[in-house]
Amino acid sequence: MARYRLLFKKSVAKDLRTIPKQDVQRILKRIEALAEEPQGIECEKLSGQQRYRLRQGRYRIIYELQDDVLIVIVGDSDVYQG
Repeated sequence: MARYRLLFKKSVAKDLRTIPKQDVQRILKRIEALAEEPQGIECEKLSGQQRYRLRQGRYRIIYELQDDVLIVIVGDSDVYQG
């Protein structure tokens, strides 16, 4: 399978600034793995949308697939409901 190109929404940088560095490293490692296999076992499709969810600790990684592009949104699962 071809590797997906990662595209981060502008809000991701802002969200990552508020997260402890250790957690950011884990989140980014998880996102890198998504570029290889975006629909892995732990990924859950959000109903009625073309988006998927993956948890990394207390954080939720939301992403969508568009052809060969993986668009990533990261948020705290206590705050981000969308």
